[in-house]
Amino acid sequence: MAKSDPRTVASLLREYAQRASMRGDNPYRIKAYLRAADSLTALSQPLDRIIAAGALTKIPGIGDAIADIVTKLYQTGTHPSLEKLREDVPAGVLELFAIPGLRPDKILKLHQALGVNSLAELEAAAREDRIRPVKGLGAALQTKLLQNLAIVRSGETQLHLHKAAALLHHAVISVKQQHPEFSRVEIAGDFRRGCELVSDFALVAQARKSTGIEDTTLRLVVTDRKHFGASLLEATGSADHLEQLKRFAADKGFTLNADGLHRGRKLIASATEEEIYQALDLQFIEPELREGRDEIERAAKQKLPALVRDENLHGILHSHTTASDGTETLEAMAEATRKRGFEYYGVADHSQSAHYAGGLSLQEIAEQHREADRLNKAYNGKFRILKGIEADILTDGSLDYPNHILEQFDFVVASVHSRFKLPKKEQTERIIEAIGNPRTTIIGHMTGRQLLRRPGYDLDVDKVLKACAKHGVAVEINAHPWRLDLDWRWHQKALDQGCIFSINPDAHSIRELDHMHWGVEMARKGGVPAKRVLNAMRLTALLAHLARRRQTS
Repeated sequence: MAKSDPRTVASLLREYAQRASMRGDNPYRIKAYLRAADSLTALSQPLDRIIAAGALTKIPGIGDAIADIVTKLYQTGTHPSLEKLREDVPAGVLELFAIPGLRPDKILKLHQALGVNSLAELEAAAREDRIRPVKGLGAALQTKLLQNLAIVRSGETQLHLHKAAALLHHAVISVKQQHPEFSRVEIAGDFRRGCELVSDFALVAQARKSTGIEDTTLRLVVTDRKHFGASLLEATGSADHLEQLKRFAADKGFTLNADGLHRGRKLIASATEEEIYQALDLQFIEPELREGRDEIERAAKQKLPALVRDENLHGILHSHTTASDGTETLEAMAEATRKRGFEYYGVADHSQSAHYAGGLSLQEIAEQHREADRLNKAYNGKFRILKGIEADILTDGSLDYPNHILEQFDFVVASVHSRFKLPKKEQTERIIEAIGNPRTTIIGHMTGRQLLRRPGYDLDVDKVLKACAKHGVAVEINAHPWRLDLDWRWHQKALDQGCIFSINPDAHSIRELDHMHWGVEMARKGGVPAKRVLNAMRLTALLAHLARRRQTS
């Protein structure tokens, strides 16, 4: 069999992992196979060169054992173990792995009990009510499958931001190693625009001579210094932004194409994106804003905001510890936050209704507050732990502690964690009622969406935003890359209503504190300036803000 390209090998390795998981193999080994497959998908140089150089193990996620498997898959197009696994189930069954949250054991049961061999057959079984009566499957799974099939169709080939980041940053390193003659390599595509899901894996490299687009598993544009800005602009997109920008240029007597801005035959600007926008009398348009909405019109009027940046944030106001469902103690999370240069750490463990997440009892609240006081005394004013809680919004819109308990916290994040399927009117009224509670500081992950897993609640977001503005409640931009909620498409509406935001990692571990960056990306994409972000306040200003809210409640 002919030797395989990296994408084919990645697909085979992913098949290997999926088939092994249905046999109940070690889940850590399965995850290692999948990580390696992702890394292969983002390779920026031919796989044969990497294998010939003995450099497979330099690729993230590929150790000696997986390197042997990859080599065999590349050279022969298969592997003895893979061939044996293929005897268990037909290839079409693997389509079911695209369904969010569907475990391998359930996939195998669907195949064995109902003869489901494809997504089409799965949908037919669900719509014909054949999944509900099967022991071990049931009505809840049937309903969830019908819902998640729509998500699958909309999210094919897309990656969450954090996963795309890992692959693209490795690709940059790989390109630089493979091509030392490139003096500059930049990430472009929808990742550079801060899109919440990434499908366009693009790099722009600067060489002495422009050579166009290289045929690799990535879209690699090679250009020279003179045309780098134009190439970066074109490779970043979006298509709608570029189309509108070209029309705008034409109206002013210019021609904009992939190699720069021209007036007649004369090249006016191409070395940097800034030069191109400036030549068109436009305010520079940050990549995150380039979606073909109203950014060009606003740039022409010099009305684009100075977008929030990572360094504008001075603290964290939604994070979890071992007191509920986190993996680290309060002290460990606070210290990790301090070491990252922040001034304050707002702990917001789950409340008592969240039994599934170890929600805090009244005794546990008192214990956590004593621990916070002890640590704050040791910090001696150089850092501050703020006492918060993520209070569940109950079905009637009340929070799940009485007011005299809520008053003991510095801040309260109010969130929905149950009854996701309430009718739109009831769900909206429920959240508005919680916003109206004078103890509520922040409304957490407003729509409850999980990207490529589940849609948000059926909710009148416009009404909720108006309520947040009316009551001075901050709208959370939940920075966890599976959430990124509130969706950036609503941010301008929130700004227009007068809302403030709070960018939070919803971290359950030290590593997840770094999710803050993805929240900043979403805020930038939504056009949010630092002055409208609660945790862009310095500690003294924030404490004053929180004190005012408690006094007026």
